Formats: sequence, C-alpha cells, structure tokens
Amino acid sequence: MMVFQLLPKNIPLHKRLFDLFASITTLLILSPLMLIISILIALRQGFPILFRQKRPGYQAEIFTIYKFRTMTAPEDKHGHLLPDEERITKFGCFLRSTSLDELPELFNVIKGEMSLVGPRPLLIAYLPLYSKTQSKRHDVLPGLTGWAQIHGRNALTWQEKFDLDVWYVQHWSFWLDIKIIFQTIIKVLKREGISQPGQATAELFTGNPDAEDTPDEH
Repeated sequence: MMVFQLLPKNIPLHKRLFDLFASITTLLILSPLMLIISILIALRQGFPILFRQKRPGYQAEIFTIYKFRTMTAPEDKHGHLLPDEERITKFGCFLRSTSLDELPELFNVIKGEMSLVGPRPLLIAYLPLYSKTQSKRHDVLPGLTGWAQIHGRNALTWQEKFDLDVWYVQHWSFWLDIKIIFQTIIKVLKREGISQPGQATAELFTGNPDAEDTPDEH
C-alpha cells in the first residue's frame, strides 16, 4: 500500500513542494518513455520489470526503493548469485549509463521517502559500518542525485562520497539543490562516473578502519 506523506518529518516545506511539483511534472512528461522502457525490459529480460530493495532513508528508517531492473538472476552451482558484471544485461548497461533506471524512484519522491536531491540511499548492511560523522548522511532525505553524484559518482572512493554527503547535509540550501540538479543533467549527458574501475557499479563498503570516530550502533 502506497503511503503518501505531504510533509515528511523535519523536511523544509519549500523543498518538499519543489520535490512534489518537479517529480509529478517529470513523471507526466516521461511516462511514455517509461512505458517503452518497461516493455523493452519485459521483452529482453522478462519479469519483474522493477527492481525493489529495502534501503535506509531519513533517520535510517527503512523503505522500499524502486528502479528499473538492469540485471538477470543467474546463480552458480552453490545457489549464489553470479557477480554483477556477469548478470547485468546490455540494455541494463544502457539504462544505468543514462540513469534511466532511476526514473521509478520518482514514486519514492512523491511518497515522501526520498527527495530529488540528497545522499544516495545505500544498503541496510552498511548501517553498522558508518562512523558517527558518516551517519549524518541520514539527517536528510536520500535523493535521486546528490553532491557526491556531481563530483564523481561511483568513480569516488567511499570516504570521498561520505565526506561530500556530510558536506551537503551541513550546507543544504534550496539553491544548492537547483545547482546540483542542473549539474546532474550535464553529468548524465556526459555519462561520467558510472562505475569504479573493474566494477559493474561500485565495490562494497566494508567500513573505514582509519576513521576518526567509531562506528555507530544501529
């Protein structure tokens, strides 16, 4: 059941209103494209069309994120999924390189679980690995794009990403969001920072043993 939040907790009203207006407008404009992508995924990769996964959002509250599916699910003889680079399809690579796989997250924005701009929602398994400083990335709604995304995306190290995420939390403004959105469009057109060298997207985060503070308990 879709739960709609007009104003999620502690989120500035003007940020929320902009998120609603921009995401609904974008969905209306791009709905034909999203329909075509859905049909192509069904024909090329089969069902399901959407990838769903639990992610931590504002204050680490768990929600379900939606994306277009870019991978198949073949397993090895032990029943374990093959590496990402062996499961991602050619069409999936195209969707990721153009960020079209992220379009269903607009529904997360409308529901109030995400914002257009904010730190990207990562895996639940990372929560106990964050330092106290890194955990501040959950003091705002996660976003479709963010300060880290326009400064290198998956080409950055984890520490660089977290430093940029925390900087955004501490320096947020409406005009900073507008700047990030416009720079994101440029980055997407250039297809920069899609993956780390040798990875289909990014390597798993395993913690920061050299961080100045200790990991939080979650």
